[in-house]
Amino acid sequence: MLKIFKDLNEISRYAARAFVDIANQSINMRGQFRTALSGGSTPMRLYEMLGIEFPNAVDWTYVHFFWGDERCVPEDDRDNTYGQVKRALFDKINMPAGNIHRIQTDLAPADAAIDYGHTLMQFADPPLTWPRFDLVLLGLGEDGHTASLFPGSPVEVDSPTLVVTAEYMGRPANRVTLTQQVFNSAKNVFFLVSGKSKSTALFNTLKGGYAPQKNPAQRIDPQDGELTWLVDEEAASLLQNPRIRKG
Repeated sequence: MLKIFKDLNEISRYAARAFVDIANQSINMRGQFRTALSGGSTPMRLYEMLGIEFPNAVDWTYVHFFWGDERCVPEDDRDNTYGQVKRALFDKINMPAGNIHRIQTDLAPADAAIDYGHTLMQFADPPLTWPRFDLVLLGLGEDGHTASLFPGSPVEVDSPTLVVTAEYMGRPANRVTLTQQVFNSAKNVFFLVSGKSKSTALFNTLKGGYAPQKNPAQRIDPQDGELTWLVDEEAASLLQNPRIRKG
């Protein structure tokens, strides 16, 4: 599903309400809500809204946070996704510290990937060796990447985590990412995409031919879940389709 909004603020408000709804449904049905978060600037407004406007809308005792990818930099580094989310959300809500399952960025990337695989296994939904997330949040890079699945990275993978050590457009090389195997098993996947600079990548992902090595976001296609693109008008400016549903 594609939903187009005026701007990032509208995307974030819709996503915050949907986050709360999915969380409460999951808690009511199974006693737990598991979500994998995205880093970068786009989802920060969503996290801020959850912490400021919806701090009591969810019983955070039953919410477990994971990450789709992470840079292996110190927690106080501005590029550390856990640190970003902590300041935007975790410091504003009442939740057990044990519900936060971060990637251990003090380890070398290869060791961090193995360690995170063990963490995922503790919450696995057999026959999977990782949890089937209730909600995954993803972004889209200008080059078509999502999480830390970059153009040219392996398409065929058989593990839930992947070490990213190649240089991509000058980005830090030392990263750990979940793979499309994990994302595609999720019950709900939200892509949050904002800004004119993302318009070409969004067009190529949604309207271009299937080229998952060139456009990694095309690898995300939940097998038994729902994929929703939440984009603003600037990001959607190259999509000319009267059947597009506007939010």
